Amino acid sequence: MSTTKEQELIDKLIDLAFAEDIGDGDHTTLSCIPPTAMGKSKLLIKEAGVLAGIEIAKEIFHRFDPTLKVEAYIPDGTEVKPGDVPMVVEGKVQSLLQTERLMLNVLQRMSGIATMTRKYANRLEGTKTHVLDTRKTTPGMRVLEKMAVKIGGGMNHRIGLFDMILLKDNHVDFAGGIDKAIARAKAYCKEKGKDLKIEIEVRDYDELQQVLDLGGVDRIMFDTFTPEMTRKAVEMVAGRYETESSGGITFDTLRDYAECGVDFISVGALTHSVKGLDMSFKAV
Repeated sequence: MSTTKEQELIDKLIDLAFAEDIGDGDHTTLSCIPPTAMGKSKLLIKEAGVLAGIEIAKEIFHRFDPTLKVEAYIPDGTEVKPGDVPMVVEGKVQSLLQTERLMLNVLQRMSGIATMTRKYANRLEGTKTHVLDTRKTTPGMRVLEKMAVKIGGGMNHRIGLFDMILLKDNHVDFAGGIDKAIARAKAYCKEKGKDLKIEIEVRDYDELQQVLDLGGVDRIMFDTFTPEMTRKAVEMVAGRYETESSGGITFDTLRDYAECGVDFISVGALTHSVKGLDMSFKAV
């Protein structure tokens, strides 16, 4: 279920997407299809993967034309194969044609992300580690892309810059050191009355030890550590804080990091370089 904030972003995204696609009218459809023509279209899966975005597709159809009748047969999170028909939509042909591209763009993108995430989540099976997304998302589509990660079996890192404090290397360097960065973050939260988790990125054992000596954080991120370094880092933390591995971790090395005992592994590839799942919307 979307939060009020998420729903607001989804509504704005749908409005913008229709504005950029339809403009002052779909002149192809308007010129050759009578406004009274009624019809039916089906969503056809053409590639194996994890379906995501059916609930958003319903919103797209209903926001454009509340009279469209949408029947969904396969829920989000289901593994689908070529030939599957997750959804059939019935109503004005003009509406079916004008909503087709936006609905497919969203479903293909979200299903591609869910498919990739499921692959990573399955790779971690049997370990305590969860795969996280990042802020490396398509501008404007973050709420949907992070939704797709959850549908695929991953977990969301922070949604944006507003719901968590993440002190990265640049913040530490500009602040003048780890001690100053943590102290200022804690003072800021107290002053502003904000209950935000604080995570800090460390680049080596020396920085990690500084954080362990200072305390005052919720999670420590090991940036571009090797699996060997990660194992030692996890031992140094000894369960006092949540741990996260990040930076240059691929599908092939994912399991190596998980077996070091980290709580989370963040992977930008879940959202920044995903191929959409192949599907089409065809007249019945």
